[in-house]
Amino acid sequence: MPFFSYRAIDGSGALVKGIVETTNMDVAYDSIASAGLHVIDIKKSNEYIVSIKRRVLAKKIKRRDIIEFASNLSVMLKSGIPLLSALSDIAETTENRYFKQKIDSIRSTVELGSRFSDAVAVQKHIFPDIFVRLVMVGEETGRLDKGLSDVAGHLQRMEDLAASIKRALIYPAFAIVTTTGALLFWLIYVLPKVITVFKDMGIVLPLPTRILISISNFTQSYWYLILLSPVILFVLIKVLRQKKETRYYIDLAKIKFPVMKHVIYNKLLALFSEQLRILTTAGITIDRSFEITADVIGNDVFKSAIEDSKQAISGGSRISDALRKHEVFPPLATRMIDIGETSGTLDEQFAYLSEYYLKRLDDVSQKLGKMIEPIVISVIGLMFALIIIGLLFPVYELVSKMGR
Repeated sequence: MPFFSYRAIDGSGALVKGIVETTNMDVAYDSIASAGLHVIDIKKSNEYIVSIKRRVLAKKIKRRDIIEFASNLSVMLKSGIPLLSALSDIAETTENRYFKQKIDSIRSTVELGSRFSDAVAVQKHIFPDIFVRLVMVGEETGRLDKGLSDVAGHLQRMEDLAASIKRALIYPAFAIVTTTGALLFWLIYVLPKVITVFKDMGIVLPLPTRILISISNFTQSYWYLILLSPVILFVLIKVLRQKKETRYYIDLAKIKFPVMKHVIYNKLLALFSEQLRILTTAGITIDRSFEITADVIGNDVFKSAIEDSKQAISGGSRISDALRKHEVFPPLATRMIDIGETSGTLDEQFAYLSEYYLKRLDDVSQKLGKMIEPIVISVIGLMFALIIIGLLFPVYELVSKMGR
């Protein structure tokens, strides 16, 4: 559907700008006017530009905002407040102006006769797919408040997961940046001055010192390449990830890479367990749950294993047997899922696994600094050992000459 950008004035006289996606300009105009806005002008927008703009604006809405929205709406619906009134009250108290506009747009769409899940689906650049699906299940079962409560709990777990990963990466990032900075300072500013003194004295420079000079000269000439190398590496990985063949091996390297594999692997297992927990609790069939989980897992190695397992389950295999064929799923996970199938408590076992792997991820994030510290110290030690050896050999040569 085409996009239409508009400028309008709300009830308080404030200027409001926005974008609506609908079939034609007349429907867009009616939709804006039904929201209580006085339209100043409206025009069709370029879809590519609008897509970029919406993506940028959507980043202003944090996961925390969506969690609060789902939680507050669940509480209000549970207490008997009508949906339209609840949406109006939440919009009035929302500080994020862009999010407020989106809530008003959802309310207007519902007021025109659409289902709440359909109105939310229009704002898919803001609300994750799991939000829409659980809201849809809540509407079908007549328990929209429970669906929203489940969404809030799920998104909060994902927020905790993201926070654990950030904590895990703080120390490595700090160590790498400070070490690189200190090394560049030595190579660009300190070392050339020391080497100049040795040359002026006519000392024959040994091999380690000549290697050090070559490294220093390269660093002085191409220092910008060293600073840009992380960006170049990032862009290269992004380009390689566009192809399915290379993307699989990049994702495989992520879960095999020393130290960092503990973070990434536990994160993927926690996400897998949590997605299946929330979907099975909502009553979605297991094959559909696997399909949805495969789409959001974000790792092609896991995605391939989940899709293969889904095919096996659809063919009559037990869930635990299907997962056991793939080494990415550890014995604990398959054993607990096996127990859940046998006892009929599959959702409880997924909940246990989700908690377990989230706890492991949190533990790893706290210990990651101690795990990386020996590696960082070893690398720094080797670098500065080379520098010291390169400097001491000429000094030794100078002392020997003075002694003779």
